[in-house]
Amino acid sequence: MLRGRWIAMLLLCLLVAGVFAWLGQWQLGRAVDTAPQAPGATEEVRPLTEVVDPGEYLPEPLVGQKVETEGRWIAGDFIVVSSRFNDGAQGYWVTGQLRVDERTSIAVAVGWAPDRESADAAAKRLEADADGGDVTVSGRLISDEGPVLPTRDDPERLDRMSPAALLSRWHDVEQLDVYRPYLASTTATAGLIDISSPAPEEGSSVNWLNIFYAVEWAIFAGFAFYLWYRLAKDAWEREVEEFEDAASA
Repeated sequence: MLRGRWIAMLLLCLLVAGVFAWLGQWQLGRAVDTAPQAPGATEEVRPLTEVVDPGEYLPEPLVGQKVETEGRWIAGDFIVVSSRFNDGAQGYWVTGQLRVDERTSIAVAVGWAPDRESADAAAKRLEADADGGDVTVSGRLISDEGPVLPTRDDPERLDRMSPAALLSRWHDVEQLDVYRPYLASTTATAGLIDISSPAPEEGSSVNWLNIFYAVEWAIFAGFAFYLWYRLAKDAWEREVEEFEDAASA
């Protein structure tokens, strides 16, 4: 172990272990939220522009945050989304494009309907009132559910509340900025039923997955020294065997 070759190997293992230790410290720093949101913070209605910017992902602590914004509905963009549950009952959402700025929009779930006929009728009423000027909408910000491929029997059907999927069907979208999350309106209109959207559960300020990763990095750092010891010992045992063979010969 005192030979130059093995001392150089030890220095290399020290470097590797140092990198692993830094990664473990980084994971520990991310494991504990030093500035968690106060209990009930998501129930405080905040302006949309203070919570998230267009095109940005919604941070996990802000999922379910109540927000308020003003805008105007875009005619022709009231779309029905299927497979929506309201207090355990399956039904439909009527969604719309709310233009909150000159070239900025957010997808809004306006309300819930128990059947497709009621949803389509509500969408028609919303279309008729789309040119009524600016409206104020408040609700919860929810992360994009992600688009899925449509079924062959009904290619126009949407089963996910995905602003990306809705954007492909909206009008007047050239150079349009769109919010990644969508807004689930607190108060339904056009004869729809209010969307059941309870407050999100209070999460822990400790991320145990990151702590597990930190422990893994510590184990890797220890393994680097064990590897050096094992290789050096194997080399020593091999020399001893060669010496004994030479002596017996």
